[in-house]
Amino acid sequence: MTEVPLADRVPALLRERAFRRYWTGQTVSLVGDQISLIAIPLAAVLVLGADAASMGWLKTAELLPALLFNMPLGAWADRQARRRHVMITADLARAALLLTLPVAYAFDALTLVQLYVVAFAVGALTVLFEVCNSTILVALVPADRYVQANSLVNGSRSTSWLAGPGIGGLLVQFLTAPLALVADALTYLVSAGYLARIQPEEPPAAPAGKGHFTEGLRWVVRERSMRVMFAASGTVQFFNYMFHTLFVLYATTELGLSAGVLGAVLAAGAVGGLLGAMVSGAVVRRIGIGPSIVAGFLGFTTPLVLIPLAEGPFPLVVGLLFVAEFLSCVGVMLVDIANGSVQMAVIPDAIRARVMGAFRTLNHGFRPVGALAGGLLGSVLGLRPTLWIATVGAVLAVLWILPSPLARMRELPTREREPAPVA
Repeated sequence: MTEVPLADRVPALLRERAFRRYWTGQTVSLVGDQISLIAIPLAAVLVLGADAASMGWLKTAELLPALLFNMPLGAWADRQARRRHVMITADLARAALLLTLPVAYAFDALTLVQLYVVAFAVGALTVLFEVCNSTILVALVPADRYVQANSLVNGSRSTSWLAGPGIGGLLVQFLTAPLALVADALTYLVSAGYLARIQPEEPPAAPAGKGHFTEGLRWVVRERSMRVMFAASGTVQFFNYMFHTLFVLYATTELGLSAGVLGAVLAAGAVGGLLGAMVSGAVVRRIGIGPSIVAGFLGFTTPLVLIPLAEGPFPLVVGLLFVAEFLSCVGVMLVDIANGSVQMAVIPDAIRARVMGAFRTLNHGFRPVGALAGGLLGSVLGLRPTLWIATVGAVLAVLWILPSPLARMRELPTREREPAPVA
């Protein structure tokens, strides 16, 4: 049997220098994000003694910028000719903000209020980064490679899920949670460095005419496939962030998991995510883009029911958490890649940042509401009953997709790309 040359095994996009640099920077930054995802809540719980209500407020502070700033920053980003420079500035600012936490901890001055403020400010800068990022990614990728691009980017996310929580758990265990955040700050600097080394042909700045601010929202409302994706994703976001707000507290206090074991559970989920990213292209080709979205929604939400179900001997509990995280992350990769590819295909370049800003406002706006609801219900009903509500509610989100034409879509829709500006 003839051996395939190593160069031919590398995805075509990774053989292109500009995309490879972009992808490398984002991969490193995503690993840092996962360190923060475990380090900041653990800093609140282990260092500052946060309760369920405090965890709800912390998660709300982190997610509220998505509700407040996606539309205005998306409208602003479409009027910029150098979105890449904006992304670099956002990376540098996020690094500086995160570094204030270990500094405050070193001087015994860290408070929950500072955690809230930093979480809110980093969330706002992340919104700014992401509304620009959608335009940069499309500028780097030809239309026939959207699924491959989304598979690579989401594969990076899976890798970060694999490496980040494990690294984060170990850093927290040996260095304390606030000091672990230094690693995340460094990854933002790496991301900024790689972005500085690419020169994508960005779409020209859009004129700020009448209706500029609301054009993205009006397009989302008119486009049926986006309406359905919004309804399903918004439902999942609400219930999933009820779940995530309480998961660390539930796992450490009621199930007795240490920081290291919790990191290992999340890392096991990342293995499933990496597998999902690897097979998503083949799944989409075999069953079609719409059925892949349905399968992804069900695969993402259904396994998480095992987490409030987990009780009994400690090895059984840990085993159920491993299975739940693994299978859920396979599903989330499939739905993210399929959904992201549809959005890349149908959104016009001229209004891309505004559409993504509007979609994120409508969609991610459910996150702080879900986080706050999780904190309040966790205080009133208890952690396990609230997790039951969160996991079962998320499963029902697929009911938005099933009766729609999106569920039966076989191929990505095509549209004529706008001409690229002169470099």
